[in-house]
Amino acid sequence: MQNFLGSTDWIFVIIYFLVIAAVSVWSIRKSKNSPTDYFLANRNLGWFVIGASILASNVGSEHIVGLAGTAADSGVVFGHYELHSWIVLTLGWVFVPFYMRSMVYTMPEFLERRFNAKARRLLSIIQLLSYVIAKAAVTIYAGAIVFQSLLGVDFWTGAIILVIVTGVYTVLGGLHAVMYTEAVQAIVLLAGSAVLLFIGLDKVGGWHGMVAALPKAKLNMFPPLSDPHPWLGILFASPIVGLWYWCTDQHIVQRCLAGRNEQEARRGTIFAAYLKLLPFFIFLIPGLIALVLQQQGKIHMVKTDAAFPTLVKTMMPVGLRGLLAGGLLAALMSSLASVYNACSTLYTMDIYKKQKPNATNKELVRVGRTATAVVVLLGMVWIPLMKYISEGLYGYLQSVQSYLAPPIAAAFLLGVFSKRINAKGAYSAMVIGFIVGVLKLVLELLQTQLPQGGILYQFATWNFLYFCIFLFVLSIVIMVVVSMLTPKPNEEQIKGLTFATTVAEDRAASRASWNKWDVILSLIVLAIIISIFIYFSPLGVAK
Repeated sequence: MQNFLGSTDWIFVIIYFLVIAAVSVWSIRKSKNSPTDYFLANRNLGWFVIGASILASNVGSEHIVGLAGTAADSGVVFGHYELHSWIVLTLGWVFVPFYMRSMVYTMPEFLERRFNAKARRLLSIIQLLSYVIAKAAVTIYAGAIVFQSLLGVDFWTGAIILVIVTGVYTVLGGLHAVMYTEAVQAIVLLAGSAVLLFIGLDKVGGWHGMVAALPKAKLNMFPPLSDPHPWLGILFASPIVGLWYWCTDQHIVQRCLAGRNEQEARRGTIFAAYLKLLPFFIFLIPGLIALVLQQQGKIHMVKTDAAFPTLVKTMMPVGLRGLLAGGLLAALMSSLASVYNACSTLYTMDIYKKQKPNATNKELVRVGRTATAVVVLLGMVWIPLMKYISEGLYGYLQSVQSYLAPPIAAAFLLGVFSKRINAKGAYSAMVIGFIVGVLKLVLELLQTQLPQGGILYQFATWNFLYFCIFLFVLSIVIMVVVSMLTPKPNEEQIKGLTFATTVAEDRAASRASWNKWDVILSLIVLAIIISIFIYFSPLGVAK
């Protein structure tokens, strides 16, 4: 396959790798080879690094490749998932105070303090499974597409290169190296993608030219109930997945846990909330641009997931093409790096250390590195099965997350807001919810083998958005009913872990960690989100 990068482009790519290498070496030299430093960067990071790292770990190659691809295929409807800045604010304002006070390494560890050790073990298993099938596999797949489309490298060769190169600095430097390299990568990624957006808009006659050339249905974030992505489903399902992803998922919350204090962690989430507004425009809109150019016969996409790489190789001038290639490489590397570190932290601190409480610091770090390699290899094995769940990469990602997220989101939400929810209620809901979610996933993989019209086939093909809502409600009902039928939790055990049991000193300390500007900046984010929703609705451009 042809290599679309010229010598000038390669200069940009090489410069990018040299910068990342320098930051990595600096980070590795600062590493103290202790669990606190390796897994949580010694809990000493400021708001800028936290915010940039949150975005970089979220926005990986699956976003650039998948989000542009789904826009070219389905329009802006999946933009709901990219306007979750308000949930990022929820992380900072609601959950961070509890997480920071508990001084935990992982989210399962927090769940153990709130409920019991069984809940911690189950969440560790669920999160590791989600990293295999919804993060490692997706990121490697999308990264391999980038290598194949832009560099002319065979798909599986590109996948192996991605795994090895990213693994070197992640395994050696831990979270310190990951977060500082992510801060650099976020800048490269956003700058390169913004350049492509403006060049693309120029090619289609500006914003108004793009809007005029598209069917109104492509510009509607609230499709009718007959649509495969009905507004009722996506309006309620996307926040459920968002709550799980942004407020309880290890590889996101871990960035806040590395903050030097509650104020830095919260301000990091406010900064990340602003950054999170950008993907809607710089990744999703290029998909619409690619669709218009395809309709005009100016480009040719083999499949919609190739929308973004196709724009890069056909529209970007020499040099800038290399800049964006560096941005794409930054995205796939930062996303996979965050998966690496989160996996090693989860397995080491929540499973291995529980089995061997007397393990030395060096042993824990070594085990974490080994766990990383295993999870990534399993992710590569899963890649061939992805096509059976969804047509597009981004659709696959949201489908799988909708099957795993609801019970966990319910456990954390009710666990923090209600002191009456006990360990038996939470564990029962998580077990039953996990079984039902995995059953949906397995039946969807086997749907071609099921008799059409039967109950199992109908369950397998049930719209993933409606299933997500159902599973969330089911989990809450089970949690509440079981908790009310069993003894209430011990007040001393849950002290400081729920709103009702937070002591006056902690509330005062939390209040002192923010000022009016933190509130004003947060409200501005909410106003921007509401404005975008109105614009891309039947009340706005889609009428």
